[in-house]
Amino acid sequence: MLEKLLIGLRVLLAAFLVVVAARPDGYTVSRSIEMAAPPAIVFAQVNDVHTWDAWSPWAKLDPNQKTTFGGAESGTGATDAWEGNDDVGAGRMTIEDSSPDAKVKIKLELLKPFPSNADTSFAFEAAGPGTKATWTMEATEAADAGTP
Repeated sequence: MLEKLLIGLRVLLAAFLVVVAARPDGYTVSRSIEMAAPPAIVFAQVNDVHTWDAWSPWAKLDPNQKTTFGGAESGTGATDAWEGNDDVGAGRMTIEDSSPDAKVKIKLELLKPFPSNADTSFAFEAAGPGTKATWTMEATEAADAGTP
């Protein structure tokens, strides 16, 4: 009986290891929304990190978070670092690429409550009189392993 139990445990362990080994090394999450504003207006709100508190859902989680801006005023090179309560943690983002009315690419570095790095982008395209905005976040296990 004990021998059968040990064999069963070994089979379960082997199955578990196969499932873990088959998991992807990273993730990609993407969401889209259509807005009744032209791409230039939507792009300007994302391209300027100083405006994020007005529309970002994270800002509402801790209205007392401390935010520090650096680099360029907007667009490529603009940075935003924050430190807040347990809901928002601490981190920084840097706009790495910016194409007027089309896209904004951001390097996101989360520092607290757990270190994590991800590539984030916003893409904008005309949708009738408005804009379809698509947010995408991607990370691999290596990129998500912590801060540089």
